[in-house]
Amino acid sequence: MASRHPRPGAHAPPRPGTTEPPGCHPPLVGLEGTFIGFIDAAKPNFQDLVDDLGELLLAQYGFKRIVKHRKRGPAMAAAAEVIEELSRECDLVITGSGD
Repeated sequence: MASRHPRPGAHAPPRPGTTEPPGCHPPLVGLEGTFIGFIDAAKPNFQDLVDDLGELLLAQYGFKRIVKHRKRGPAMAAAAEVIEELSRECDLVITGSGD
């Protein structure tokens, strides 16, 4: 039987009386000056999508910095160190595959 505990980096259910899982950041108020991270699942096309989307976010929405991480393979989870680093450095992280 699978564990009912979330894996490291996964969102846990909200605590009683709250709407946010433990460790979540408050919602973004605006996008200007925001640091955004991307986790590339190492599948075709996502890297191109991230490059184009990153340029758009910087130019039109005032994002300050784009941080990119490419996993070694699509079936592999991002390393805990990567999750921790992105959590410290970014206000928002997007992950995807891009097929």
